[in-house]
Amino acid sequence: MMAGLSRTVFTGGVVAPRTSVLGLFRVSKVAGPVSKCSRVKTLVTSAAQKNTNTEYVIVGGGNAAGYAAKAFVENGAAEGKVCIVAKENVAPYERPALTKAYLFPVDKSPARLPGFHTSVGGGGERQTPDWYKEKGIEVLYGTEVTGLDIDKQSLTTSSGDTISYNKLIIATGCTASRLPEKIGGSLRGVHYIRDVADADQLVAALQSAKKVVVIGGGYIGLEVSAAVSAWKLDVTVVFPEQHVMPRLFTPTIAAHYEELYKKNNVKIIKEVSVVKLKSGANGEVDGVELTDGTTLDADLVVVGVGARPVVAPFLDAGLKSEAGAIEVDGMFNTSSPGVYAIGDVAAFPLKIYDRRTRVEHVDHARKSATHCVESLVKGKTEAYDYLPFFYSRVFEAPGSERKVWWQFYGDNVGECVEVGNFDPKYAAFWIESGRVKGVFLESGSAEEFALLPKLARQQPAIDIPALKSADSVETALQIAQEALGKQKVATV
Repeated sequence: MMAGLSRTVFTGGVVAPRTSVLGLFRVSKVAGPVSKCSRVKTLVTSAAQKNTNTEYVIVGGGNAAGYAAKAFVENGAAEGKVCIVAKENVAPYERPALTKAYLFPVDKSPARLPGFHTSVGGGGERQTPDWYKEKGIEVLYGTEVTGLDIDKQSLTTSSGDTISYNKLIIATGCTASRLPEKIGGSLRGVHYIRDVADADQLVAALQSAKKVVVIGGGYIGLEVSAAVSAWKLDVTVVFPEQHVMPRLFTPTIAAHYEELYKKNNVKIIKEVSVVKLKSGANGEVDGVELTDGTTLDADLVVVGVGARPVVAPFLDAGLKSEAGAIEVDGMFNTSSPGVYAIGDVAAFPLKIYDRRTRVEHVDHARKSATHCVESLVKGKTEAYDYLPFFYSRVFEAPGSERKVWWQFYGDNVGECVEVGNFDPKYAAFWIESGRVKGVFLESGSAEEFALLPKLARQQPAIDIPALKSADSVETALQIAQEALGKQKVATV
């Protein structure tokens, strides 16, 4: 029996008390724009598939959609059968780049399309618009799905068109959570990042900015502030929690990263919330008023306080939901036969921990897309068995003195044993009932990083006193490696 639903996502903003990165988190039903779908606004189609009445219709043009297309091609089921409909006017791309290298100044070799179309982030081909044409996949851009009729197996669009489907895959992802308009959330100069257009507007604004305030101490806030630091501007990050990344980081881990940000001239103000974004005579943001009574000067504000799944038309049509997401089984079937949901919008059974969760991360987007497609075209029957994985890479602009790259696998429950001095390596092991449940590593080698999922998946019993007395990260990882070896011997 599933023990509720957890929302696995690292963002800024107000969060529940930290227990586990996979801890219970309830969200309400969401409303708002969904990825679009229309014949009349089609910008790219394949020669082999002109109409929109297709065997497989994928709603959403993000990472999950791109990797689903890749899986259809690899399984010989793409030509003339697949139609992707998307809100953006570009082919699917690796979205994490938008808060990292895309924001670098021009002299720091910023990332630009077509360089990071899916599926280069997962080691595959660069799926440009021409790639979709060559594979016989129809792609419809710049339109919006406003309704789903389950009985008629059809979608309606904002332009009034109807698209029929045999099998429907919902991969609409998330939209950025916004600050209320009444406190200035929609002022000119206030930016949210979810797509290329958002990132382009931010890059343009950075060229004349002097004082930047980033709201949120999670993934978006930390990645954006690290990238923006390469512009040599006055950058301040503000958030209400006691430290950065509270869903994952312990206070000690967080302190190391906060110090690194300060060394990169990023100021951090903790345990404050935004009262109001203030505007100047020209109607543009010029300050951020905080709950401690201070007001920060700002001519540019970036808000990273979470995201909401884009699911309104589908839940309105009657698909079963849980905590505002679309409920699916281990094969990504929704409550309606022939309709599937993948990526950020899917509330799925997390088999390894026997509970239901929703994961906002590119790794899950890729893997859920592949699993769903293989179940459709190959008859795959094994339930999705996802191992939670998160990572971040920041301060990677050319010339950076200290690049950051951490990875985490598993669940951060139980006692945490931390090893290292952050020079550059640091490791943390979460242990419950004597067994490894989660593991974190900063600046590991490829071989060391490869050990992490094995530990989190197999959950070996580990010598806790030895781990606590380890004099280096390398020694700690060796102890963990030996624990894996002992477990294998014990099970033979």
